[in-house]
Amino acid sequence: MPISIVSIKKAGALAALTYCTLTVAMPAQAADNVIVLDSGEAQLTLIDPATHKVIGTEPTGKEPHHLMITPDGHSLIVADSISNDLMFLDPHTGRVQRKVEDIEDPYQLGFSPDHKWFVTAGLRLDRVDVYHYDGQNMTLANRVPLSKTPSHMTFSSDSKTVFVTLQDTGEVAAIDLATQAVLWKLHVGNTPAGLWMTPNDRYLLIGMTGENDVAVVDWHKQQVVKKIQTGRGAHNFRNLDDGQHVAVTNRVESTISILDYNTLTKTADITGLMPGPDDMELSADRRYLWVTFRFSRHVGIIDLTTQKLVDTIAVGRSPHGLYFANRAPVYAPNPD
Repeated sequence: MPISIVSIKKAGALAALTYCTLTVAMPAQAADNVIVLDSGEAQLTLIDPATHKVIGTEPTGKEPHHLMITPDGHSLIVADSISNDLMFLDPHTGRVQRKVEDIEDPYQLGFSPDHKWFVTAGLRLDRVDVYHYDGQNMTLANRVPLSKTPSHMTFSSDSKTVFVTLQDTGEVAAIDLATQAVLWKLHVGNTPAGLWMTPNDRYLLIGMTGENDVAVVDWHKQQVVKKIQTGRGAHNFRNLDDGQHVAVTNRVESTISILDYNTLTKTADITGLMPGPDDMELSADRRYLWVTFRFSRHVGIIDLTTQKLVDTIAVGRSPHGLYFANRAPVYAPNPD
């Protein structure tokens, strides 16, 4: 099958993408593999979702941390933060489609809800890069300095604003996408990480990895209105697709808490997990929650009907991002 390999030619402050095409023979592969990013080994692991068996690995660039499906659903983007590139994969098989080079330090990534903007957070370079997106190409609009250590992001539903956590200064920043101007910063606590927008854009939920809680931010008033006690190292989020609850991993406590959007309270804790739960994905039938165990070289599967860990799968070192195509939807405006 033809694969487009992408390079970038820079002109002033802008970067334009150019393409060449290679023809590569691909072996037959079962559809809808589970894709796990082994950030400590520069590889991804492929898992058969039916048998829970590892069926292969593929090389990536250095430190692939996060991933994102393209708006058309045709590609899964893997951000290689140390190699400074993006890999586009077949979202069903995990096979490489093309590569975008010279994207500097793409630790986290996301598309605005209107699909006109693509944003990367450069954790080690202390900046956020904002790109125009036309459905195929990404053209750099601006680099926005944002010290210190920008990590996770979410968007407003009108696609006017991207919110980014700054881990080492304990802040969340709001950036106007049209002008790439920093609108405001708000101190929220110790080591903020994952971000989640509640329905109707009412609140931002922020996982406080340096604490044991989730900060609830009224971003319209730019103030923290509540702290929800979860567990040590509250980190990242995944909606449970009932319109009311979201799961948050507690990376140090090694638990997952379930939060109610409406009451802003914790309704349950999932315990008995391996060390370092991090990113999550939800099966299409809403029953099984998959999770990477960052400190344990494993992926786990939780049965949400019993809230018990029912299986674990050994993968590579420091598993982080996780994806499979046959999944429950992620609620906009939140990226994966």
